[in-house]
Amino acid sequence: MSLEKRVEATAKNIEGKVQEIVGEVTGNPQDKAEGKAKQAEANLRHTVENIKDDVKKSLE
Repeated sequence: MSLEKRVEATAKNIEGKVQEIVGEVTGNPQDKAEGKAKQAEANLRHTVENIKDDVKKSLE
């Protein structure tokens, strides 16, 4: 995985965690749900990049 993609996915995950916590503290279910969605998106990005890395390694 490129470093840039890894940083972007990690930043999205942190952003989602913060938003989820804010939603919990403020009692806003929409913020909480959006935070969880951002975390899921970040996990998906990591998975896609890991698969790309595995394919590249298997072709070498």
